[in-house]
Amino acid sequence: MTTLVRVSELKKKYQTGEVSFEALRGISLEIAAGDFVAVMGQSGSGKSTLLHIIGGLDQSSSGWVQVGEHRLDKMNQTDLAVFRRDQVGFVFQFFHLVENLNVQANVELPALLSGTKSKKEIRQHSTELLERLGIADQAHKHPWELSGGQQQRVAIARAFINSPRLLLADEPTGNLDSASGSEVLDILGEFNRQGQTILMVTHSAEDAARADSVLFIRDGRLVDRMPGGNDKAIAQRLVGLR
Repeated sequence: MTTLVRVSELKKKYQTGEVSFEALRGISLEIAAGDFVAVMGQSGSGKSTLLHIIGGLDQSSSGWVQVGEHRLDKMNQTDLAVFRRDQVGFVFQFFHLVENLNVQANVELPALLSGTKSKKEIRQHSTELLERLGIADQAHKHPWELSGGQQQRVAIARAFINSPRLLLADEPTGNLDSASGSEVLDILGEFNRQGQTILMVTHSAEDAARADSVLFIRDGRLVDRMPGGNDKAIAQRLVGLR
């Protein structure tokens, strides 16, 4: 199986005046193409920091990340922006939609910025994604007219508009009710079964159980990895991190 993500001895230190904080303390891991991996740990353990560095949103203090053929520590800010645009899809807890754009325009925005496809091709792809996610009838509405679950579906469609190799999801159900959250995970699972690689940060053992494997982080260190599928075993392991 082909490895898509390699992380080696990743460290991240934040400095505020004379106060420093080590968010990551030497994490190494690999994620195969087509895997669905969940990351768990207590608040402040470094989960989101890890996700942001893998996605090129933040830079490490030392160590390195490679996604496909891209070594992120060798890239300048312009290269990282292109990498984020073309290689990675992001889904966050708070949907980060553009309020003055309608649903279809929100979905199409990254593809228009990329400039690699015609407007006709982009419109066709965005329409297909909206139909697949069951919100084609909402295409001309604005984000503030939608429910939370519908807004997250729009965010997922936007994340997939450039056909990314890697999807990063940071608490994608954290701002949703249980029914909407379950629907979002169903959608992510469907994309994964069709070959999409997904790395998801979550506090929920039930959500993590949807993944193929679960990584556990404590105090900036990777302390365990176990198979998904069993939410009770995952929850028990999470309690052991306290």
